[in-house]
Amino acid sequence: MSAREIDDYLEGLEPAKRDALQALRVRILNRIPDADECISYGMPGFREGKSVLVGFAAFKNHLSWFPHSGQVIPEIVADPATAHLLEGYDWDKGTLRFPVDRVLSDELIDVLIATRRRQTRS
Repeated sequence: MSAREIDDYLEGLEPAKRDALQALRVRILNRIPDADECISYGMPGFREGKSVLVGFAAFKNHLSWFPHSGQVIPEIVADPATAHLLEGYDWDKGTLRFPVDRVLSDELIDVLIATRRRQTRS
């Protein structure tokens, strides 16, 4: 799968969602520049080796971050040092949902990626 497929996915979105997810894509690439862009479960994602570290997608009423693990978000919530990062977001163990106009903080993105990476390397 290639960056072109992600471009195609984004081109099919309404402008506000496309712009928000393209900005998120750039922020993710800045953090994991050696990751391969891919489509996983029909959604844009970033893979290191055989593991998808993150995916994202647009839905009717929100955008979503997918950690490709049911353990990433619970680990963040369970840690008093990071739990506050998810305050105000709608989430469950496998999805972080956020409005189109709410940008994920750099700290939250860093923690989501670091937690997933740690899990894939253990």
